[in-house]
Amino acid sequence: MKRYWSSRIRALTPYTPGEQPKNRQFIKLNTNENPYPPSPLALQAISQRADDSLRLYPDPEAGELISALSENYGLDPKEVFVGNGSDEVLAFAFQAFFSPGSTIVYPDVTYSFYPVYADLFAINSRRIPLQPDFTVPVQAFLGGNDGVVLANPNAPTGIELPQESIRRILEANRDVVVIVDEAYVDFGGQSALPLIREYPNLLVVQTTSKSRALAGLRVGFAFGHPDLIAGLNCVKNSFNSYTMDRLAIAGAAASVRDQAYFDRQREKVMATRDRTAEELSRLGFQVLPSKSNFLFACHPRLDARTIFQGLRTRGILVRYFDQPRIDQYLRITIGTDQDMQALTAAMDEILHTGA
Repeated sequence: MKRYWSSRIRALTPYTPGEQPKNRQFIKLNTNENPYPPSPLALQAISQRADDSLRLYPDPEAGELISALSENYGLDPKEVFVGNGSDEVLAFAFQAFFSPGSTIVYPDVTYSFYPVYADLFAINSRRIPLQPDFTVPVQAFLGGNDGVVLANPNAPTGIELPQESIRRILEANRDVVVIVDEAYVDFGGQSALPLIREYPNLLVVQTTSKSRALAGLRVGFAFGHPDLIAGLNCVKNSFNSYTMDRLAIAGAAASVRDQAYFDRQREKVMATRDRTAEELSRLGFQVLPSKSNFLFACHPRLDARTIFQGLRTRGILVRYFDQPRIDQYLRITIGTDQDMQALTAAMDEILHTGA
């Protein structure tokens, strides 16, 4: 029953998260989680803060984490914003920079939270079709809008838009905010972060969920001109000044400072990704070039839903999108080497049996 729902919520189609199984053990390659544990320093910091200080409110400015991020990325603290996961940061950005009734643009195949936020905040959106090879048609993003949102590398394709193309889009949209969502950039992509001082309309959003293996902690952050950061803080402090808890602040700050561990773990994921792409190609899959911690692949001979169901039967979860243009593709998170060996063995079996 939706009797008491607002008219806006009644018409909303919410985001659908990946399956989180509770009654069976699976090899989980469906939610882009990191297969390796967080930094030991992060776990230690969380443990040390789990004391009687939890009776007190956390620092509303998350100063410890802001300092760690600004030092690590060579920024002024006024150029950094943190929030309860990058999804929350994106939600604040949609409210801060896009007015109700305005029209923003993003690709037709991209992170599916963007249209949810647009509908939730009464923002019009124009979805620009990706090219047949799933690359971004840059020309279509050059002006004529009230804001641009790009996931780079894109999700669910994993394809990266080169920085020179990001620059072209920024040049053509100087009067509106361009959000570059870099949730997966640490897996071989090139960040737009160096451009924030040249383009005051650029907001770069990142997360600790993927490359820093802290999905369960819910920590995201944004980099941009101080005016953009002030806008985000205005929304945050009009909604909930204490978006980040004490444990999240401490754990994320320690993780950001543990650069050596961060580099080792993401290198492992990238190496496994590249080996898996080769193995899937050998099995006849068409695998898109990925700069993320997942692969987007299809097989010319077998239906994607059939493969998806066959893998599930064999105890392996991947992500299937029943959507136009991508309903023959599977998004496959990169797990450990052992996980991916199990995946390719199962794929081989499915291809030979047809189920």
